[in-house]
Amino acid sequence: MSKIEQSWYRPFSLITLLLLPLAGLFWLIATIRKWLYQLRILRSFKAKANVIVVGNISVGGNGKTPFVLWLYEYLSEQGLKVGIISRGYGGKASSYPLVVERGVTSAQAGDEPILLFNRLKCPLVVGPDRKANITLLEEQFCVDVIISDDGMQHYKMARDIECCIVDSQRRFGNGFVMPAGPLRETANRLNSVDLVIENGGEAPLSYALQTSSLKHVANNATVSEKITQGHAISAIGNPQRFERSLNTLNVKLISTHHFRDHYAYGPDDFKKFNNDNVLMTEKDAVKCKDFAKDNWYYLPVNAKPTDAVVHKLDLLLKQKGILNGL
Repeated sequence: MSKIEQSWYRPFSLITLLLLPLAGLFWLIATIRKWLYQLRILRSFKAKANVIVVGNISVGGNGKTPFVLWLYEYLSEQGLKVGIISRGYGGKASSYPLVVERGVTSAQAGDEPILLFNRLKCPLVVGPDRKANITLLEEQFCVDVIISDDGMQHYKMARDIECCIVDSQRRFGNGFVMPAGPLRETANRLNSVDLVIENGGEAPLSYALQTSSLKHVANNATVSEKITQGHAISAIGNPQRFERSLNTLNVKLISTHHFRDHYAYGPDDFKKFNNDNVLMTEKDAVKCKDFAKDNWYYLPVNAKPTDAVVHKLDLLLKQKGILNGL
């Protein structure tokens, strides 16, 4: 994490002060752009299917992916045909939009889309142009609902429901927009969001992260033996949450290593661990599978929303006509 990013979650500092003019410019441009869409001077495109955005107002890992996994499965259980689109951050394919299927790598599609596909085996399209993603998804798959993984600030894309994920621990940092703070939009934006959900914490509208058994990075097989210690490596927004999860499993952390979010690992990053156990997140694992040793493990997590989240989501699905008679 850079010094600027560190300043976002600390008391007001000289770095913050120096960046305030740029933050003011960022806010002005973002606000004018939003107004242009609200006034219909700039036009949004509407998908044939219903669109549910799962996003946030701050940069860095807030916990979108576990909620997207849960939301896909929940909507599917209601009898809906669901597809997912994603920016595919970090991926570099020869062309986009790209349908994620067996054989597509994280280097092409990004780490989070590969994680989603590995878990769900669902219709999933990635690329920087969300309109093109939706068009291809609707051409190749029959879907009732499209989940947009991120995209709250992409006002060019019309949406039926917005879900904003908030990290209950870091929340909004120092409260400033980028680059003086971590926010893409001010906290007032939450007043217009359909469903604001905290990742962790005690809020009525929240979800808890539940860990499952450790798995081998190399082949996704569930670990049968007891893992008592290892080096923890992660390239996520809030690595301390991952490390606490390992502690609850009584895993002693020999060392911890933090890389920037979406970091592209290579074998050289692991030479210092020799033959010791290495533990990582599921998002890290999809980037390390091809060169992983047998004693490298990852920890899958699942979102368990409160009853209040499920109830409010059900109401929204009814109100928007996405699911009648639920």
